Amino acid sequence: MLNKDFSVLMSLYIKEKPEFFSACMDSMISQTRKPSQIVIVKDGPLTDALEDRLSAYISLYPDIYTIISLKENRGLGQALAEGIQHCNYELVARMDTDDVSRKDRFEKQLAEFEADPELDICGSHILEFDNDTARIVTRRKVPINDAEIKEYQKRRDAFNHVTVMYKKSSVLKAGNYQSCMFMEDTLLWVHMIQSECKCKNVDDYLVYVRIGQDMYERRGGLAYFKKYKSGRKKIYDTGYISGLDYYYTLLVQFIVCILPNHLRGMIFKELLHG
Repeated sequence: MLNKDFSVLMSLYIKEKPEFFSACMDSMISQTRKPSQIVIVKDGPLTDALEDRLSAYISLYPDIYTIISLKENRGLGQALAEGIQHCNYELVARMDTDDVSRKDRFEKQLAEFEADPELDICGSHILEFDNDTARIVTRRKVPINDAEIKEYQKRRDAFNHVTVMYKKSSVLKAGNYQSCMFMEDTLLWVHMIQSECKCKNVDDYLVYVRIGQDMYERRGGLAYFKKYKSGRKKIYDTGYISGLDYYYTLLVQFIVCILPNHLRGMIFKELLHG
């Protein structure tokens, strides 16, 4: 029988806003099924304000925090690859330090693993908000069952990374997180599928994801497209996607990248989400 204890895995870096980090932490400790361990990888040096916030939470809940300090910023993929090695439990939930989980998120995901011992990874839909979780900008739905997820993953991510709970052993068996520009999670999902992991998404919105106008700006321009293409090529090299899948996604991304920012934002909200 699967142990009901679980870890939460996060990466924290210098550009995070302390108030966003606090909102995230508050959503973790107020869960109806509280984490047994919270692993935070400090991805390089932090600001004094972030260090103070982190120290305050550790002093309140000293038994659940495991802090890993990296001397230099390595990026999300390498930070998570290191952090998962320090997770004490088989079940590990991902979380980003500027997002907010619904209070029953872990309860719902644990129920899925308890109901199906063969399940390896479970995510959910997300609600995207601007500053206040009451101000929902858009939402992203993902496929629910195993077969739909594995087909969908060929062209778009079938999991919202911030929502997933997975088995540590399944992640390590698939090769753990690896360097892949903008697509560390995408590459992991592909490797987990190729290693015959069983997948599911809860048909509910369990995480509020923080967005801003700069998110659309960052995803534009030829420089971004070149990095996207590099990451997508690594996905293609796994053999999981066809040439048609590869070139289709490049074409769509190229069109999105060259659009004005306001049109790019509309496409993300209306077409690429939902």
